[in-house]
Amino acid sequence: MKTTPDTLIAAYHATGAWGDKSLDGLFRDTAAAYPDRVAIVDAPDRVNWTGGAPRQMTYAEAELDIRRLAAFFAAIGLGPDHVIGIQAPNTVETVLALLGALRAGLIVSPLPQHWRQKNVLDALNGVGAKGLIAADRIETRQVATSARDIAAELFGLRFVFGLGKDIPDGLIELGPVIAEMGDDLPDSPLESSADRTATICWSRSGEETVPVTRCHNHWIAAASHILGAVSLPEAPSVLVPYSLSGLTGLGAGIVPWLLTGGTLHLHHPTSLSGLTKHANAVNADLVLTPGPLVQLMDKGLTSNTATIVAAWNIAAPEPAAFVPRHSIVDLHLADEYALVAKARGPSARIQATALGKHSGPNGCESRPTLLEIDITGTDLPETQPQLLVKGAMVGEVGWPTLPNRKKQPDADGYLNTGIQVQPIPGGLAGFGIPGRYAVATGDLRVIDEIYSGFPGIREAAAFLVDEPTLGARLHAALVPAHGTVPDVRAFFAYLDAEGVDLAKMPHRVLILQALPALENGSPDRERLSMRAQRLPAAVA
Repeated sequence: MKTTPDTLIAAYHATGAWGDKSLDGLFRDTAAAYPDRVAIVDAPDRVNWTGGAPRQMTYAEAELDIRRLAAFFAAIGLGPDHVIGIQAPNTVETVLALLGALRAGLIVSPLPQHWRQKNVLDALNGVGAKGLIAADRIETRQVATSARDIAAELFGLRFVFGLGKDIPDGLIELGPVIAEMGDDLPDSPLESSADRTATICWSRSGEETVPVTRCHNHWIAAASHILGAVSLPEAPSVLVPYSLSGLTGLGAGIVPWLLTGGTLHLHHPTSLSGLTKHANAVNADLVLTPGPLVQLMDKGLTSNTATIVAAWNIAAPEPAAFVPRHSIVDLHLADEYALVAKARGPSARIQATALGKHSGPNGCESRPTLLEIDITGTDLPETQPQLLVKGAMVGEVGWPTLPNRKKQPDADGYLNTGIQVQPIPGGLAGFGIPGRYAVATGDLRVIDEIYSGFPGIREAAAFLVDEPTLGARLHAALVPAHGTVPDVRAFFAYLDAEGVDLAKMPHRVLILQALPALENGSPDRERLSMRAQRLPAAVA
């Protein structure tokens, strides 16, 4: 299946922005050239957050398992262009499942780890998924059990597979299946094409999630832009702490690894010290790090040659300038739509993101155009400009079975991301407005209703509190009914039992006698934020 118009495909190939190699084809080439090179390594603390002991595999070993998986998928009837979901943390098996599905011609929908059962069910139903691969657990959440329950509700979901150690009845455990298959396997009958749709990722749009589809070439264009801004040795050691479910984890982690043919070290983030320790232990050449933590990571790395890729999004606080010890590349992310990578210059300050064409690092024009940026809404002073993008890395928004969630480009081919941006001299302040949390007022009103459903609560409000490292955190203000004393632990247990999206779980809870209100009667969230900052002891 190709979701990109033929005219765009031809234009991208003509400029050299797109090529002929698929993602799994890149891995196969490296396996043929360097079979004994270590390809993938699990985090040493894997048993603390998911099932199974830590593993590492050479390219030859991993290539064999990828072929086995592809042959297995084909044998059970999962064919080209069938959609398969994956909800699993950063493990060797997750990477193998991704590449094995692509080798079989499947379209992979990597699902965010924080999604609950309802989110996964809605997404898979919307795209007509035929299969789901789930880890046994992610920390304390029994993901495989939820996957089994999803299969009971979703008639079209024919196969549910498990990764890890403790797989419940009703799931096909992929580990033993791969081990039992022989080595004499037929090659995939599908002629691999880099223009075929590879993934369906998910972007937030108000209360809806919208699918963003990318072919192999979309991903390679995004990763090529990043690699153009970094200087790496041959076969680098790459450390990826981001979930393999979107533009950061895949576009800035997995695909650069595939393009460089190095060693992928997988990480599940629990603390900055743990990430730094892991990077030092594997002598990482490239470390993906949340932008707000880049200064601390720079201080903690012992290798003088490592490059830090600092990922910034619209929830991040305004970055501070400092004199780094290591090479730093700032990665500005427009949700699931596009990214810009910029190496920091001698000033050690983040540079403005220029409007217009982005062909290479810091304005280099010697390479094919991978992204074009513009803004809209500047003719109305009361309207905040929004980000427009087009180019070889920008996927298609929508899916044939979800016509109400499709975004059409404008007459000039630009896609309106809906992300509010801040124009400054020289372009934009990265992507988005620094310090602006990625939750709209409408979303907060919906969260108000969720919090108000807790028994014994007369009214509730969700609000945001600025945080110097993360940018902002979600809080809850609860007003108990007369004569009741709310139990904060019971409140969190209630939200968990209701299957509330983890992104809507408050960081802390403020108990009040009444909510401050605006003239129209709605909660005054700014006053709530100020009160939480002044009275930390009142926040549970």
